[in-house]
Amino acid sequence: MRLFAAVVPPPEVLRHLDEAVVQVRDDAVTWTLPEAWHLTLAFYGDVAGDRVVDLTERLRRAAARYPVMRLRLDGAGRFDDRVLWVGCNGPLEDMRRLARSCEAAGRRAGAPVQAFRRFRPHLTLARARQPTDLRPYVSALARYAGPEWTADEIALVRSHLGQGAGGRARYEVISKFPLAS
Repeated sequence: MRLFAAVVPPPEVLRHLDEAVVQVRDDAVTWTLPEAWHLTLAFYGDVAGDRVVDLTERLRRAAARYPVMRLRLDGAGRFDDRVLWVGCNGPLEDMRRLARSCEAAGRRAGAPVQAFRRFRPHLTLARARQPTDLRPYVSALARYAGPEWTADEIALVRSHLGQGAGGRARYEVISKFPLAS
């Protein structure tokens, strides 16, 4: 199973962001769909079925060690000339520690963890198949500020490649783990 751990913003936050993104959406890049939007904490790749139970328990314990967080999607940026994203504000050091704990849970469970060089909480809005000047999109969304929400859980998500709309990935939340209250 292709798995990752994430914080999934609530529907009203995603609707607010979608209303801003619709203003800049065009055909020059491939836009991710609102139902797929999330903040990745750890990417595990293909995890053997016999490792999922251990990973699930380790993520449950990791989540219980971190407090709920007040978050807000805001600002925009890009990774090189291929990925457009919206940023996240809130207790970012707590998010970084949580991400490291999710990575450690994966390693200890025997999952092939892809470590982030430097964790930057973000939600991917679009990808370009070839290098593209993403600066106009970043500029248009630079002042975006979404509603604040309380992130009170993390999710273990399964990625079904090519099974979503337009051949995109379809994401399925297979477990949720509450953060400490």
